[in-house]
Amino acid sequence: MTEPTHDEPHGGALGSRLNWLRAAVLGANDGIVSTAGLVVGVAGATDSRSALLTAGLAGLLAGSMSMAAGEYVSVSTQRDSEMAALAVEKRELREQPEAELRELTDLLQARGLSRDVAREAAEQLTERDALRAHASVELGINPDELTNPWHAAGASFLAFTVGALLPLLAIVLPPAAWRLGVTVLSVLAALVLTGWSSARLGAARPGRAVLRNAAGGALAMAVTYVAGTLLGAVGV
Repeated sequence: MTEPTHDEPHGGALGSRLNWLRAAVLGANDGIVSTAGLVVGVAGATDSRSALLTAGLAGLLAGSMSMAAGEYVSVSTQRDSEMAALAVEKRELREQPEAELRELTDLLQARGLSRDVAREAAEQLTERDALRAHASVELGINPDELTNPWHAAGASFLAFTVGALLPLLAIVLPPAAWRLGVTVLSVLAALVLTGWSSARLGAARPGRAVLRNAAGGALAMAVTYVAGTLLGAVGV
């Protein structure tokens, strides 16, 4: 018999890693769709390379900064809530340890342990690290792995930027006659990839996710291109 290996990630570490990967994929997807819609819309109004580059860069910078700022605010709020919950738990453990021990016993019993086993487990966990035990069982928080708003903001900024670079380069590098076709094809291919990746990370079937992703991107580009063409036709 072969011995089991234990070097693969488990539990919360794996879940946290998957969440980061999923967020990165979705951030890149946002960068692809929003920037593609912007540059394709401008391409409907003008074939000026400088105008396309300016619009694409502006969209990339505005979108990446907006994503980073939004993620920072969101994760900061989450971290503040986690720290506040830990502070309350720490105070309760200091002021009413017996009540907290009974609470931990009840929580463990609710998870399927017998009353006696739950009580013994609660006593051992409390003796080892009471705050960590309550944070994990009661709050679902690991005190050593609180969410970091700066990491989240940086990851969102990078993911959006990487995604946005694809339509930007696709619209400004090829000759004028090829720009639209190259951009549409490269964007759709990228959306198929991000749709498949997000579905696999979520343990879902990729077919529908890929179709939704590609259809949404195609619709966004079609709408902005028509809008840009109409505005260009009237000289706006």
